[in-house]
Amino acid sequence: MTQLTKKTDLEADFLQLARIALSGRTQDVQVILRRAAKRYHQFVPQFADALMTLLHELPSQASPLRRQAEVPLPVDLDSRLHLMRVEAEPVLDHEPVFAPSLEASLRQLVEERRNPHALVRAGLDPSRAALFLGPPGVGKTMAARWLARELKRPLLILDLAAVMSSLLGRTGSNLRHVLEYAKMIDCVLLLDELDAIAKRRDDRGEVGELKRLVTVLIQQIDDWPSSGVLLAATNHPDLLDPAIWRRFDLHVEFPIPNEEAITRFVEGTLTPYFPAAREWSAFLAVAFVGQSFSDIERELSAARRSAALRDAPLEEQFAGLLTNKSIPKTRRIHLATALVDRGLLSQRRARELTGIARDTIRSRTSLKKKVVKRKNGRAEP
Repeated sequence: MTQLTKKTDLEADFLQLARIALSGRTQDVQVILRRAAKRYHQFVPQFADALMTLLHELPSQASPLRRQAEVPLPVDLDSRLHLMRVEAEPVLDHEPVFAPSLEASLRQLVEERRNPHALVRAGLDPSRAALFLGPPGVGKTMAARWLARELKRPLLILDLAAVMSSLLGRTGSNLRHVLEYAKMIDCVLLLDELDAIAKRRDDRGEVGELKRLVTVLIQQIDDWPSSGVLLAATNHPDLLDPAIWRRFDLHVEFPIPNEEAITRFVEGTLTPYFPAAREWSAFLAVAFVGQSFSDIERELSAARRSAALRDAPLEEQFAGLLTNKSIPKTRRIHLATALVDRGLLSQRRARELTGIARDTIRSRTSLKKKVVKRKNGRAEP
């Protein structure tokens, strides 16, 4: 780059920065400064590092919702209700359980905001937008809350299915208002139920106005600053317009939890109230296989409420959860045997709960003892 070119670029950047700063668009000022830090790092690295340090510290970040008093929350013009929920300081009831690949993706999003210098030196920007994919109840909203907590930013949640106005043209305005508001503060914005408006534009069953909403959404995502965190969640990724897919830097899959994840989830949820949770968690995981985290949490809460109202041992309620006859018989045999082996239930009670005959439980228990005894015998000199 020649001296003349550098001078011209610097003048253009400075004029653009001045123009945007005078218009009061704080979030866009950050975008210009990040771009300048990346562009000039090769020539004036100390200047670029100083810019990134300033942006990372954000002196006014101590109050992320500082502009809320100046700019009111967007409302729907028909109902006058707020268009989104705001969690100024996101709190989790318990630590979430993430699959390894899922956790790696989420931690990368956090690290990109905590260490932007490394990206700038590599000529990169942080991921601007991430798409959460998975069935209901597998932790997409909780993951957004976890991200906001880790980044110490407020969480803004826009339920796109809920803001669909009877006048579709107004829905586009609602969407613009929310995203323009979110750009003015350092936040994590979650667009929930994305498929409600981001459907394929080649779907002949959709009206033209709804297709125009997709275009509005694409424009807003393209304009989202890299300093912000834009998340979107969908239960039906097959319905999304291909252009929407391409706008998200990161696609994060949320699977149905396996037995190991369910065991950890049950322990984390119950341990503060039920010290014996570790003994029961593996058995309950067998009964809950195939269910989402939200379904499991609902059943655990129902069991705890019933036990509290009846002043009965919580173990009885959890034992009742094991009566699920949809569990394959081989797994119920394993479950009944394990419950008896650990002394948690009698053979009679295990039979009542699992439907497995006492003779079967007894024979499996005896067989297991013989195998253990034989192994111990071989191990002896």
